[in-house]
Amino acid sequence: MSTVAADQSPAAPSPDPAPSLVEAALAGLPRVVDLLAARAEEHDRDATFPYQGIEAVHEAGLLTLTVAARYGGPGGTLADTVRVLAQLGRGDASVAVVTAFTLLQHAEQARTAAWPTAGYRRLLTESRRGPALVNTLRAEPGSPEGEPPATVARRDGETWLLTGRKTYCTGAEALAWMAVTARTDEPVPRTGTFLVRGESEGLEVDPTWDQLGLRASASHDVVLDEVRVPAELALGLNPPGSGAGKGAAASAAAVPAAELARAWHDLALSAVAVGVARSAQDWLVRFLHQRTPANLTEPLGSLPRYRSALGEIEAQLIGAEELVHGLAARVDRAEPEAVARTGPAHLLATRAATAAVQQAVSLTGNPGLSRRHPLERYLRDVLSSRVHLAPDEAVLEAAGRAALERGARH
Repeated sequence: MSTVAADQSPAAPSPDPAPSLVEAALAGLPRVVDLLAARAEEHDRDATFPYQGIEAVHEAGLLTLTVAARYGGPGGTLADTVRVLAQLGRGDASVAVVTAFTLLQHAEQARTAAWPTAGYRRLLTESRRGPALVNTLRAEPGSPEGEPPATVARRDGETWLLTGRKTYCTGAEALAWMAVTARTDEPVPRTGTFLVRGESEGLEVDPTWDQLGLRASASHDVVLDEVRVPAELALGLNPPGSGAGKGAAASAAAVPAAELARAWHDLALSAVAVGVARSAQDWLVRFLHQRTPANLTEPLGSLPRYRSALGEIEAQLIGAEELVHGLAARVDRAEPEAVARTGPAHLLATRAATAAVQQAVSLTGNPGLSRRHPLERYLRDVLSSRVHLAPDEAVLEAAGRAALERGARH
């Protein structure tokens, strides 16, 4: 006999938990993508910055997705980030790339807390009022990667004065903050990152960006002429001659952080390229459904040759997506092997995305190259995504060297 009273009703189901900040931001993603797609052709044609699109990304809570929970943010992971960027890439690759670099900055702050508290609090305050874009400015005209920056920081009392030129500065005309790498003019130079306000006196955006694709990304040059930066906004300047003791320990500890930052960069930009390719495939599917040549009675999609070619595109993109999203989840778990694989993954995903779009253009013939259709823009954007990819030979040489080292240990 049951000991439960006959009139005792089951407990009422508890209400569903409130959606997390990440889920709330993701819920607005489809509307944002539609808005971006509606304006992408105009901004590409005129090479104008997509302020309205960035505003939409911000209003949906996506521009601050990776702000850490301890700062009151959603605490979005790399897996969340690649999911968002792949979708934004479907709408407008330029907006997606600009968004990516701001998300990477917040993610790095979540991991390392490199920004001083007051400076980062100011950035978050600005982010509540409207879009506050951030990017790291490293590249310089004619400077090989790995060399000390030519941009010079000169001490002037309690501030630093920065002079130099940076190139490929994505979002340049709209950046609220720029994290500028520079070396000091001291007898023993130090290299660090200087947090510069986008409206600083002595800073000028030189509109040099006139590329084949990603035309709305405003990746112009930034010229600095004795731009004043408070001493507390100079990051990573170890004392001269600190190559031993505490300095050496700090450098050793920074290696994993640098690798993690590179992994986020690799997979974030891979996701954008794959998103562009998915838009190309979507357009191709519509084309194959609608296009009926004069010598046929059914659309091209009814022909086995076209279905097979479309299947090849689908297979390429499935592989790229599984690679990027799978590695992102593993990087979130801090698996060293996954972190080490993101460079080759970036190369493979970008190659797959490019091949998919090129094949779509080939299948459509003249319509695919017409400015009346978006497919030629997708091709230009995916080709231009290589500006964010390390040279093939560098990626492959590093992967080959790692394989040889593994072989030598066995």
